[in-house]
Amino acid sequence: MEHDKNFNGSIARTTKDSTASWTSNATSLKRSPNIVMVVLDDIGYSQLGCYGSDISTPALDSLATDGLRYANFHVTPLCSPTRACLLTGRNHHSVGVGRVVESTNGYPNTRGFVSREAANLAEILRPQGYQTLAAGKWHLASCDETSPAGPYDHWPLQRGFDRFYGFLAGETNQWNPELIMGNERIEQPSKDGYHLSEGIVDESCRWLRQLASADPDKPFFLYAAFAAGHSPHHVPKSFADKYQGMFDDGWDAARDRILARQKASGLLPKDQRLAPRNPGVQVWDKLSGEEKKVCARFEEVFAGFMEHCDVQIARLLAQLDALGKRDDTIVIAMSDNGATALGGPLGSYDHQRARGGIRPTVKENLARLDDLGGPDNYGIYPFGWAMAGNTPFKRYKGNTYAGGIRAPLIIRWPAGIKEKGKTRRQFYHAVDVTPTLLDLIGLPLPEQVNGIEQMPLHGTSMANTLNDNEADTRKKVQYFETTGHRAIWHEGWKAVTFHTRGDDFETEQWELYHLDEDMAEIDNLAEQHPERLKEMIELWWQEAEQHGVLPLDDMSGINGAGWWPEPKNHWVLYQDAVLPHHFKAGPRLLGVSHRITARVERATNEKGVIISDGGRFGGWSLFIQDNQLHYAVNLYGDCGRATATKEIPLGKTTVRIDVLKTGDQEGRVRFYIDDQPAGEETLTQFHKYNFTNEPLEVGRDSQTPVDSSYTSPNVFTGKIVDVVIDAVGEDVVDQNKALEELMGSQ
Repeated sequence: MEHDKNFNGSIARTTKDSTASWTSNATSLKRSPNIVMVVLDDIGYSQLGCYGSDISTPALDSLATDGLRYANFHVTPLCSPTRACLLTGRNHHSVGVGRVVESTNGYPNTRGFVSREAANLAEILRPQGYQTLAAGKWHLASCDETSPAGPYDHWPLQRGFDRFYGFLAGETNQWNPELIMGNERIEQPSKDGYHLSEGIVDESCRWLRQLASADPDKPFFLYAAFAAGHSPHHVPKSFADKYQGMFDDGWDAARDRILARQKASGLLPKDQRLAPRNPGVQVWDKLSGEEKKVCARFEEVFAGFMEHCDVQIARLLAQLDALGKRDDTIVIAMSDNGATALGGPLGSYDHQRARGGIRPTVKENLARLDDLGGPDNYGIYPFGWAMAGNTPFKRYKGNTYAGGIRAPLIIRWPAGIKEKGKTRRQFYHAVDVTPTLLDLIGLPLPEQVNGIEQMPLHGTSMANTLNDNEADTRKKVQYFETTGHRAIWHEGWKAVTFHTRGDDFETEQWELYHLDEDMAEIDNLAEQHPERLKEMIELWWQEAEQHGVLPLDDMSGINGAGWWPEPKNHWVLYQDAVLPHHFKAGPRLLGVSHRITARVERATNEKGVIISDGGRFGGWSLFIQDNQLHYAVNLYGDCGRATATKEIPLGKTTVRIDVLKTGDQEGRVRFYIDDQPAGEETLTQFHKYNFTNEPLEVGRDSQTPVDSSYTSPNVFTGKIVDVVIDAVGEDVVDQNKALEELMGSQ
């Protein structure tokens, strides 16, 4: 039993004849170094200073100077899968995270959470006496399991971490983030100018100070997963302005500069060539003056974003020093995948628009230029800068070419690394990090964790390379796959295919590269070595079968983009309800005729949001202001508002809106107060689109406001008995017909 575990005394009839035991929980570890994992988001191979970047990252560079820089490190092409590999030491499909957790498709390989048969590093270390802390991005829980209804089985605190501060989704607003403390959603701090990168380090440092005060010898594992540099690119303006003019010569010149630095520092061979320009990326010198101005500013903002994050990492490292933890702390810094092409040719001040297929014009971006990086924008840079950020490689995040899967990796451990500032060239993958750490502390993978039998590790320890530049990688094969893009590395060779959605997986063309001589995948050797290519493709299928990659799914089928339940058309919600972003069982009202009925109680002139979904960058809100009922919609920042013509009486009141879809982007709003008509109005910003990363809430609009007439959270100060939502359908309705014929009377 747990309460008598490790008891080594004796028990007689009385304490006089018994011997007490005061032993603490035993550990089998001979060495217990602290571990700090710094994970950056969407950072390309060459977007850190020590990997050739124009961007100033002195804190991260210092880790390379005082430790090791890995030149041949790989990840998966997407964030959730890489994090699953990193924390468990197993391949991502094998544990249920074959792609991002929002895109479950009904098969085990994309279940959306990590199998408990693949315990993560925190779950393994905690029984060995480690305190385990996670701050920042999680993205390893199915979006269907992130509401207050749970289950909480795969939230950080249920997966081995003692403390958690951060967000559960794939991205969040840096100025106004979704925030979770432990298992509870919390409001962001009232501090002026709060930024998530700062908050992650504030909480991490606070935890470390508390731990060192209470038990200075207790080892810890801190997983610090920043949202920088994922979109939105948010940063204090002073950081972006530091780079003013630095990128005016464009991404082509930047690639040349970066490659020169990579060669000069010994990261890459002296004869390394640049991969060809990615499809669609314009020649910088052919852009207009306005286009250059816009594109350069986007990169200034991104550079500031990264430097700002580096400043926070410097604070974290300084805290380790101040607590005397520097020497015996293993610090690992890496990115989860390559730089992303989501910004398209010219970038976007609001990448929600890009996701919805609406890219802003140069003039629209130009009008927002001074505000880029600020709270009123949700920006992302052009894909030309992502191409430069992946120098010297081709393609991007989401692809299995090097641009998507080659990433920086830095390891510092003063007590364990004898030679500092060296570059290691052995092939490794995110799946190899946890086996390395277990090797370094002398802990074999337990046969069971929390009573559950464990699957074997898939990764290979890198520990033998920490002090031996010539050490063999000992790794023989590594497959890659995401949404049909595939590749396999085997003893220095790589076969890869770029998959076009809908194409036949069996007949599409594969390419062959000898990475030991051509790391940028420039010379396709498929015709010269057809037998080797055939063997590599067959090996890929073998690995796919072994690691649960099948069935292949390029998200073009009926369940490809996500496993959605049969749509509901009726919901009853109560005050303080919160349904998180991408909660698949929640109301989906966008571009749909619907009715919202709310029973409220007001003693005086109470006001605030009755129900909202989304925020400043897209959503809708029903709220009371100046004793009137308002319904606001927000289409990528273009707002519309309809207002009832009659005031709401005090006391118990039933308010209702009936919204008719009268056109592709038009809706007619009819107001009712206690079943009596109270006006109607047309809204033209009526569009079918799922707004990201801000929840549906009853009684508040907590992150950013849907409507500019109020500020968040605009909590309703009266009582909300309930809110009933009825959704009807996407058909365009003749507004002259009685709504009751469509919806039925209530």
